[in-house]
Amino acid sequence: MRLLKVLVVLVVLAVAGLAGYAYLGDMAPERRETRVPITLGEGGAVAGRPVSVTAASPADAPPTEDAAAVDAPPPVAAGDPDAQLD
Repeated sequence: MRLLKVLVVLVVLAVAGLAGYAYLGDMAPERRETRVPITLGEGGAVAGRPVSVTAASPADAPPTEDAAAVDAPPPVAAGDPDAQLD
């Protein structure tokens, strides 16, 4: 039983010490300038990274919605009291 009390006291002291160090210790990061040269591949892609493959022609591309229909707000009913809340 005495060993258990000693162990609990040590754990409490360790937690208190860690909390004190976190609040009072100097933990500011070092600031330094880092310059890393990169090599751009064909089409502006970074060398060594895979490039996503797009459709070969517009005929192979999936159909898209009309841009005007996507950006247009939904129609509003004439007597709708909630219409002006947006």
